[in-house]
Amino acid sequence: MAANAKTGKPGKPGKESQPLIIAKTPAEEQRLKLERLMRNPDKPAPIPERPKDWNPRAPPEFVRDVMGSSAGAGSGEFHVYRHLRRREYQRQDHLDRMSDRQKLDDDYLDKVKENQQAALDRTSKRRKKREKLKQKKQMAKKAKQDKTEGSEDSSSSSDKEAEVEEADDDAEVPSFVMGKK
Repeated sequence: MAANAKTGKPGKPGKESQPLIIAKTPAEEQRLKLERLMRNPDKPAPIPERPKDWNPRAPPEFVRDVMGSSAGAGSGEFHVYRHLRRREYQRQDHLDRMSDRQKLDDDYLDKVKENQQAALDRTSKRRKKREKLKQKKQMAKKAKQDKTEGSEDSSSSSDKEAEVEEADDDAEVPSFVMGKK
């Protein structure tokens, strides 16, 4: 084997020995793990799978050893009974937790729907308000233009009417007139 030039110890020739660092805090431990991962960024990082939820065993469909209330039960039967009872209590607790979680999820989804509906209501109300203000401004602008047009010479308005009559004589009537508002 090849010996390390610096340490003189046998080992891999290209690898230097790392000093042993003991983490004293969780933050330091995490920092050390990150440093080790970042030494070789091409190497894939291990990502653990999410643990599966614990599910109790289903209750038996047919129970062979039925506990009776007779006085002939031996001392070992108590431990069997205790184990069955503990397992049944665990199963019931699990079912209770699952129903509570389901209820919380349903409540959350209902609240999200209510919030979305409230947001839609607010935005539609504000949109109507904006449109109303916009229409008001347009009406005011139109009224102002009508006032200014009324004060102009009547000859210019008669010229416009003559232009419109000439346009009516054409075979195809345009759906709008350029320059008119």
